[in-house]
Amino acid sequence: MLESTLEQSVGKYIKSLGGCTFKWVSPGATGVPDRICILPGGHVIFIELKRPGRKNGLSERQKKILRVLEGLGCKVWCINSLEDLKERIANEV
Repeated sequence: MLESTLEQSVGKYIKSLGGCTFKWVSPGATGVPDRICILPGGHVIFIELKRPGRKNGLSERQKKILRVLEGLGCKVWCINSLEDLKERIANEV
């Protein structure tokens, strides 16, 4: 499965929960997570998507940005499968 296929699946799943996702493109600021997901109840999750089968693969810049966001109190998840996302949502939201 390609990362783009996973991205579509994540978007559909979040929408099925009544939420929405936004592609995060930040010119001049590399390393930002792929998606900003907003779920009912005001839950905001920044999601970095990785090709299924890859657990990490984050660049040093991505790691830095994720640490900054987490330091600000944001939820930041690195997701490599739809099942992983479903499990995290069930356990944390």
